[in-house]
Amino acid sequence: MSGVRVLGGEVERGDEVLTPDALEFVAGLHRSFAPEHATLVRRRAQRRTLGFLPETRAVREGDWRVAEAPEPLRDRRVEITGPTERKMTVNALNSGARVWLADLEDANTPHWHNVVSGQVNLRDAARGTIGFTSPEGKRYALRDDVERPAIVVRPRGWHLPERHLEVDGAPAVGALVDFGLHFFHNASLGRPYYYLPKMESHLEARLWNDVFTAAQQRLGVPHGTIRATVLIETIPAAFEMEEILHELRDHASGLNAGRWDYLFSVIKYFRDAGPDAVLPDRDSITMTAPFMRAYTELLVRTCHKRGAFAIGGMAAFIPNRRDPEVTGNALAKVRADKTREAGDGFDGSWVAHPDLVPVCREIFDGVLGERPNQLDVLRPEVSVTAGQLLDFASTGGATTRAGLESAVDVGVRYLMSWLGGNGAAAIHNLMEDAATAEISRSQLWQWVHNDVVLDDGTPVTADLVREVLAGVREKLEGDHLDPAVELFEQVALADEFVDFLTLPAYERIG
Repeated sequence: MSGVRVLGGEVERGDEVLTPDALEFVAGLHRSFAPEHATLVRRRAQRRTLGFLPETRAVREGDWRVAEAPEPLRDRRVEITGPTERKMTVNALNSGARVWLADLEDANTPHWHNVVSGQVNLRDAARGTIGFTSPEGKRYALRDDVERPAIVVRPRGWHLPERHLEVDGAPAVGALVDFGLHFFHNASLGRPYYYLPKMESHLEARLWNDVFTAAQQRLGVPHGTIRATVLIETIPAAFEMEEILHELRDHASGLNAGRWDYLFSVIKYFRDAGPDAVLPDRDSITMTAPFMRAYTELLVRTCHKRGAFAIGGMAAFIPNRRDPEVTGNALAKVRADKTREAGDGFDGSWVAHPDLVPVCREIFDGVLGERPNQLDVLRPEVSVTAGQLLDFASTGGATTRAGLESAVDVGVRYLMSWLGGNGAAAIHNLMEDAATAEISRSQLWQWVHNDVVLDDGTPVTADLVREVLAGVREKLEGDHLDPAVELFEQVALADEFVDFLTLPAYERIG
């Protein structure tokens, strides 16, 4: 394999996915698309005044639709998300959901073992041969009495490299590693479906479309076999929803309201824009906040106008089978969340736990009836302006000491989990992924740099954050505590804002 070096250690059954032909396929994608990828990632640093693009008005006003969905993706009323860890893979496939978002991104970590074993598990899952036996001897196997969901794989975002795999002396693009290995080994089975995260422009969607076209040509797969759902989880992408669908129209399946990363993106983009852009405690920012409501309503209208599916956001609440009160609270909040989404015209939504699948399904069943989706709900009454998407001042809520303490506590707890190789962490009865820590640390950075005063009159300073951080360090224990505290302080308080905390975190793992 000329120019290709695998620098990561051995992983059980890794030779089944890191074959010479698969690695050459990934290297070919990298060589073809890494230059444009680098240009687009650099372009992100050129922050601009946000608005609907005048140069793409013809796309927004044109008469076009995305390709018709393949049968496995026509009914997406309930989707379960989770990492590709082996036991979780079996549980997801047995959950009764219509779709499993197999997450190689924010619910995963880029430890080399996770990168490779995730591909092994996806290969087995696609062939129906996956099973798992716990160290205690408990057996997990695929059930015959449950219809298996369509598997939709989420590769890493464009910003992350894969430093355990070099092509011509440079780290491979992480997204191309994840996509390339999965597509190479599973495209012949006929269901190469993907979720695309963290895009910031239609130009990045164009790059993905070019990758898809080339990958299909190189393996002799018919054009349009790949189908992609795009997460609208950055504020720049909210202004380019139609353009993103247009770029991917032969391969597009829909858009997803990636609410937590979207909130992080809002904070990041307007972190130094002054007091009018400062947001309150995370818990105060609900999906009924005006700017969040504008975002989701625009997404549904855009999707259905173009024949694409609108998929709702994550219900992070998780039940606890040992605590009926916690379970009751989780079910009530999930029910309210999914009822709102189904009523708004979404075609389906996400849950993070198998016990929540019946709740989401029941609500969408009640709205859909015999229909597989709500593509006929066009929402012509919706007209969203740039000002509504940027109306942060109407959010309401407060900035409190409890909110600050929670941000530090949850951020550190999550980073302890992340550094240990677990990207999906149950924290205070919520299933959290990397977006949690991103919101936590970016809010603190924004509060410190905008001289925010808590509702009790206390100024938010770097010293106050360090004081709370020291208290959290004293309260917690476990592996990776010290590096998690150091990393959180770095990404929350550094003079220069770090675009993604996973970049410095990646430098701390083997």
